[in-house]
Amino acid sequence: MSSSEQLRPTALDAVHRALGATMTDFAGWDMPLRYGSERDEHVAVRTRAGLFDLSHMGEITVTGPEAAALLNFALVGNLASAGVGRARYTMICRTDGGILDDLIVYRLAEAEFLVVANASNAQTVLDALRERSAGFDAEVRDDRDAYALIAVQGPESPGILKALTDADLDGLAYYTGLPGTVAGVPALIARTGYTGEDGFELFVEPGHAVALWQALTEAGAGAGLVPCGLSCRDTLRLEAGMPLYGHELSTALTPFDAGLGRVVKFEKEGDFVGRAALGEAADRAASTPPRVLVGLVAEGRRVPRAGYQVVSGGEVIGEVTSGTPSPTLGRPIAMAYVDAAHAAPGTPGVGVDIRGSHEPYEVVALPFYRRQK
Repeated sequence: MSSSEQLRPTALDAVHRALGATMTDFAGWDMPLRYGSERDEHVAVRTRAGLFDLSHMGEITVTGPEAAALLNFALVGNLASAGVGRARYTMICRTDGGILDDLIVYRLAEAEFLVVANASNAQTVLDALRERSAGFDAEVRDDRDAYALIAVQGPESPGILKALTDADLDGLAYYTGLPGTVAGVPALIARTGYTGEDGFELFVEPGHAVALWQALTEAGAGAGLVPCGLSCRDTLRLEAGMPLYGHELSTALTPFDAGLGRVVKFEKEGDFVGRAALGEAADRAASTPPRVLVGLVAEGRRVPRAGYQVVSGGEVIGEVTSGTPSPTLGRPIAMAYVDAAHAAPGTPGVGVDIRGSHEPYEVVALPFYRRQK
């Protein structure tokens, strides 16, 4: 970012600074990286609850009589089959099958959808949806300025939220959302998240963000709720085996290359962008398995980073996509794409080339961590 360009603050910027947050540039947004110890924040989410500002995410509203048909054409999932109040994890791909972004789409009404894109790809997704909307009786609206997004995640999050809303949280299943009021603030209450824990994401008007944050902070004080930054969000999602765009996902990969071919719904009616290329990718994956996304757990203490080579018997067999010290496991972990022949858990002789030294790693199935139900 050039010096002439200003980082975009969220509606909670003053709150973060008052809390002493270390701020960072994330996709042009001025975001809290951590407030104190990122390990403590991570552990709080795993054992109690954490509060996140996710207002950098890109909200795009699609409305109109053919909104569902447009999204079925523009995305690889079957959004027309989603009931009102449901959320779907899906992807938007290029005509060659390359992944432009992974998305969560909420069906708010019969003819209204909320598409949530990653911050770094929001403009790309918006432009693609607008281009693909030609010929459909539907409107694609940039609503990034219309929302602040606050998440409360962790095992104590249902109890904290129940103190502030009369919405039926017990009846709110995973990957569903409903309109409600939290601490007097109108919100879309979604049971979604990116931590591997139970939790909620609250979409509100930016002008209500500070009041909601403060109410959640007060309601969660007795339950050990702490503010959490992007740093622990990354270690949490990595332990949970969740992909991050730019690391596990990119335009160089199709959903089948990423091991996420299940999100491509060939059975839906009509054509969709990338159908032909994705059909070919599915056939290739069935006959010649692509590299497989696996987990790696260090035997030593050295931390692998994205781009490091995975090796076995002196040969390069893959590449690390994400790596971090795992607070939960107490050892460094990584996700990596490796040749199918070396992808089975427990495959012997696998290591990571860390600055010329081949450090031993155990191949494990993802995720590294799965919460207790």
